[in-house]
Amino acid sequence: MQKFDAFTGNLAVATAMKQINPDVCAAYPITPSTEIMMIFADFVSNGEVNTELVTVESEHSAMSACIGASLAGGRVMTATSSAGLAYMWELLSVASGLRCPIVMTCVNRALSAPLNIHCDHSDAMGARDTGWIQIFSENAQEAYDNVIQAIRIAEHKDVKLPVMVCVDGFIISHSYEKMQYMEDKEVRDFVGEFKPYKSLLNVEKPETFGAMVLPNYYMEFKRQVREGMERARQVILEVGEEFSQRFGRYYSNFENYMLDDADFVFVVMNSAAGTVKHVVKNLREKGIKAGVLKPRVFRPFPFKEIADTLKNSKIICVLDRAETFGAEGGPLYLEIKSALQTIESNPTVINRIFGLGQRDFLPYHVENVFKEMRNYLDSGNIKMFDYVNLRD
Repeated sequence: MQKFDAFTGNLAVATAMKQINPDVCAAYPITPSTEIMMIFADFVSNGEVNTELVTVESEHSAMSACIGASLAGGRVMTATSSAGLAYMWELLSVASGLRCPIVMTCVNRALSAPLNIHCDHSDAMGARDTGWIQIFSENAQEAYDNVIQAIRIAEHKDVKLPVMVCVDGFIISHSYEKMQYMEDKEVRDFVGEFKPYKSLLNVEKPETFGAMVLPNYYMEFKRQVREGMERARQVILEVGEEFSQRFGRYYSNFENYMLDDADFVFVVMNSAAGTVKHVVKNLREKGIKAGVLKPRVFRPFPFKEIADTLKNSKIICVLDRAETFGAEGGPLYLEIKSALQTIESNPTVINRIFGLGQRDFLPYHVENVFKEMRNYLDSGNIKMFDYVNLRD
């Protein structure tokens, strides 16, 4: 039975973790994800979960403990943000390389310098090539649903890879909104009992983990990570379909908002998608064929499906909440451009960087970008790369 209540994004994530009831959770606090572990610690203290909550001295230690607990045969979860994720950097590829199905919520926050505790996607984008599946969430409802599905995806026998669920810091993590949630038993029935593939604690069948591998076998290990990531494509869809059948909310690789006949398309992730959809809805009411593609799964990137969806567009603006210094554009833009190389049609694709450090991104900013796109169809002139709401 589904219930309605007002949740912040952090409360939604912590509630999902309580309902999943992991064996081990290792954590170190960092704004704006700290509240997830504070709330979850209350669940532990109150006996609402059986989780072993390990408080450690750093984020590096948190991921180390998660890896150790996962290899010992436990279901493991954690949360972090920004510099905390960066401090885990060495361990991220260890977790994927050792095929640890850890689920971690990343409450997105800008990276220093200068110091900024507010939202952008530079933390998650910096980790995009570490072998972690990455799923993005527009609101508290999606954060809750994504964390629950992430367990099934990570632990699937054909995947066995860690999953990072991304939630915009403060915008979603600390804002209240009405959402649906399930009974604890319903969630636990959905995720099922964790059955480890191998365990360090199985003394009857000893295993070696983390051994040194020289050039003669290193590439084969990395190929296995790619194979797991490729198999995750189908698993993500299957888990989303089953989640829909049980709970009534369907999730795919991306959301198609008024895209079927769109000439003007915006591509944007997470909380900003709501702002862009609001503007697009108003444009549609004026007879303008605009639409939004909101990627949910960034790794593995659904390039074939996205290219097929965008092939009839006239002009596409990819909105990035992270920089890729020295490249042609932001990380999402580069993925979209690469995807479109697989089709014969050639829509114009421009890139706009927005919201770094949580700079305001309001409807009139989207409207201004649309005016640029419309002017391009008339004049052929447009900046291929630019910033939104940048001070002169």
